[in-house]
Parts: sequence; structure tokens; C-alpha cells
Amino acid sequence: MNGPDRLPYRCFLLAELLVTPASTAAVTDPNRLLFASMIAGQCAGEGCLPAHLGLGADRYAQLLSSYYAGDLPRATERKSLDIPEFEDLQKLLLDHRANERDSECWMADIVATACAGSDHLWQDLGLVSRNELTRLMWVNFPELARANTGDMKWKKFLYRRFCSSEGIYVCPAPSCCKCKDYAKCFGPEN
Repeated sequence: MNGPDRLPYRCFLLAELLVTPASTAAVTDPNRLLFASMIAGQCAGEGCLPAHLGLGADRYAQLLSSYYAGDLPRATERKSLDIPEFEDLQKLLLDHRANERDSECWMADIVATACAGSDHLWQDLGLVSRNELTRLMWVNFPELARANTGDMKWKKFLYRRFCSSEGIYVCPAPSCCKCKDYAKCFGPEN
């Protein structure tokens, strides 16, 4: 499904996911909407995440049963992403999590997996906009969100944080050189 047909399909999938929560606790977790947006985006052909969002079949099934009831959309199976820095990015995210909900651990794994994609992080996650990714960061990793004072692109920011912790100061994300917005991201920071 391409072009303008994607948005209505995505909206339909999102509504279907959110119509019946699996539990009362699921309704209060702000990650429920964020996970639903990723799943809807993925089912609409957006993003780069594998079918299980990078969680593996068992953890993905646990996520689905924890947050959503009823028939769930099926994503197209995609090749798993290979990202050598996965554990380092995962650790960076987990070290800065809000510690308010268990779903932050799933989110850390999903975000670290999506860093292997070739677009902006919000696009690789299958989200609607960069604002949705910014909300994800504030909900799950508020210390990192506060540290992004120059409104740097999120993938670039995460790699810069990871690399600087290793004493490396020139460190674009591996997919940055392929991005159509390279000139915008690697201009002067505010």
C-alpha cells in the first residue's frame, strides 16, 4: 500500500488496536498509544522494524496481550536488523529510563533496534511524526530528552551520547550518510 491510501489504513489500524484495552492498567500507560502507533505504521508498510518490533516473538506476544484485546493486525515479516551497537544503545536508554513502568524496557529495545534503519528515527520506528518520537523520549527517557537542548535529531543525538561516553567525539549514526537530510542534520547546532 503506497501513497495517500496509507494514512486512512494506518488510522483504521490504530483505532482497531485502541478500541479495547487488555486491562485497566494498560489504559494508563502512555506507551500503549506509542506501541499502537508503531504497530499500525508497520502494518501500513512504514518503518524498518522487524515484525516483532525487535523484541522477539515471546516478548512481542507479551506486549500485545498486555495492551490490546481482540483481533490484532499482522505485520509483514521483515528481515531482522543487524546493529553492532545494539547493546550499547540499549544500555544508554536503560540507564536513562524514567523507572515508572516496565514497558520502558521494551521501548529501549525497540528504539535501539530502529537505530539500524536508514531514515530518521521516528520514520524507522513507523511513527507519524518527530513529535511522537519526542513524546516517546520524554515519557520513557526524560533525562535524555532534557539533555537534547539543541533539538538535535534523535538518532544523531543518541549516537553522539553513546560515542561521547566512549570518548569518541565524531560519531554519526551509521545510516546518516545515506539520509536525504544529511546536510540539515550536520549543519551547525543551535
